[in-house]
Amino acid sequence: MKGNLRKGLFFVISYVAVKWAAILLFGTYLYENGLWSNWFLLIIPVIALTVVLLRKKRKSEMNFTRYFQKALEKHFPQESAALVKEVEERFTVLSIDTRFASTSSNPIDKRLDFAAYFLALIQTLENRNQSYDEIKSICLEVTYDYVLPKNGLQRWLKRLPANLIGLKIIKPLLKLFHNKVATKGNEAGFRAAIITNKTETFNLGYGFDVYECGICKLFQKHNAGKYASILCEVDKVTSNLAGLELIRNSTIAYGAEKCDFRFKKISKSKVSAT
Repeated sequence: MKGNLRKGLFFVISYVAVKWAAILLFGTYLYENGLWSNWFLLIIPVIALTVVLLRKKRKSEMNFTRYFQKALEKHFPQESAALVKEVEERFTVLSIDTRFASTSSNPIDKRLDFAAYFLALIQTLENRNQSYDEIKSICLEVTYDYVLPKNGLQRWLKRLPANLIGLKIIKPLLKLFHNKVATKGNEAGFRAAIITNKTETFNLGYGFDVYECGICKLFQKHNAGKYASILCEVDKVTSNLAGLELIRNSTIAYGAEKCDFRFKKISKSKVSAT
């Protein structure tokens, strides 16, 4: 309760401070040109609230280990504790290769911690002589459970980016994002390009090509390249949850030179049914 009160006071103080700063600096110009409106300044708390919600979502997503534990308890109830311990030990070793991800200048590299834990699960299951199909089934179960929204707020946040595509204010943000993902933050990480040409993106104005995949690099380094494509299968689910249909003709995990991500908007009814 105290935390919520502090946040509320922070928003109020910020709103008042920015409002009076705008009045003092630009008041005359705004009034003379008919641009002044208290309603316009409501965008400040809206932006602040959106940032808070996105940070909260990101923090929740980082706690991914519970989804792996849940699957192991379901499929191996008698030895789940030992398996969880082994996965953690393997992840500790694998995470040496992905420790750069949290501070990488390329934001896509942030996915590598999850990928390393995913690989640790695969190694553990292989050590228990599980077949490829059995491992794939368990891995997909974990990832689907991980990406599916757990409440209305999460569903709204997943659809938000797709709803913003096409707005003029988003174009400079996409350009900034392209500049970040086009350069590798680390040799073991990702390199990609954002596509905004409507003729190349089914008139959506957004798509991307991945030229170097950090996940494939990690898996290949540890002789697990044949499993990397499992994570690729989840991309269709995450795209659908965002209100988009994924159209991809090539993937690095299957030997292609790049992964081409293109999207089409789908109706809300189809998203809800998924």
